Amino acid sequence: MPTTLTRHRYALALTGAAAAWGVATVIAKRALTEIPPLTLLPIQLGISVVLLATVLVVQRQSPRWPAELRRLGLLGVLNPGISYALGLIGLTYIAASLSVLLWATEPIMILVLAWWILGDRITKPVVIGASLALAGVLLVVFEPGSQGQPVGVVLTLLGVAACAIYTVVTKKWMVAESTLQVVALQQASALVFAVLLLAVSAVTGYHASSPTISAEAWLSALASGALYYAAAFWLYLTGLRSINAATAGLYINLIPVFGIAASYALLGERLSARQWLGAMLIVTTMFVVIRNQAVASSQAASGGNDALRT
Repeated sequence: MPTTLTRHRYALALTGAAAAWGVATVIAKRALTEIPPLTLLPIQLGISVVLLATVLVVQRQSPRWPAELRRLGLLGVLNPGISYALGLIGLTYIAASLSVLLWATEPIMILVLAWWILGDRITKPVVIGASLALAGVLLVVFEPGSQGQPVGVVLTLLGVAACAIYTVVTKKWMVAESTLQVVALQQASALVFAVLLLAVSAVTGYHASSPTISAEAWLSALASGALYYAAAFWLYLTGLRSINAATAGLYINLIPVFGIAASYALLGERLSARQWLGAMLIVTTMFVVIRNQAVASSQAASGGNDALRT
């Protein structure tokens, strides 16, 4: 049974992951003004892999790749590989503040997938909450004159779906190996995918040649990579080890809070009153829904323990 201190440690890890993802989205938006998305992705993953490898060396963790860990590592192709390729391309069509709000739909997707793959029970309040959260998304996205094109919204939501699948399958396949080794292997798999994707895009002519990249854009690319992938994924998987997928999804609701604050401070982006209403509807509804689900799961587990004691 985890102690109070242990529970707080995992809560802080998941909160830190949400902060890293929210702020990094805004920093990546700055990098995308000069660096094409399919070029930015391998740059970000490259700095992440270098940082993770350095930490492994400093901690003297010798690599061990049993079959279970290799299978888990290949999930890196899905996320951050495919997921963030879609997310970065989508981010070129929408504002950073809209992007982080769309990513706030991930907890509902996780709940549905957890029911389908892990057998978690979904209650009527969850269905109602999902409908209200969708209404909030519509308020945010379809604001007249908002900084978002439909193609960007669709690509971003596809990336969110890939992330949700990753969370549930990772929880199902999680092994006892070091979290740092899991993250490093997943990031390396994603980097190979990103480099291959860049090569294919260059051959097919999709990839546009980059102009001279400023020092600020390079700094944004490296900083967003360190936050997006190395820090956020390590913190998220640290929390996911001891908290179920639905409860971990609760902390994803914090991403818009950090992301909107950062977009306001760094990019000067503003939301309309209607979009603020949608944002509050998304975050509040999903917080209540996932909290309700977590309480129900806790009560069910407590009931099982009571039955065992009788």
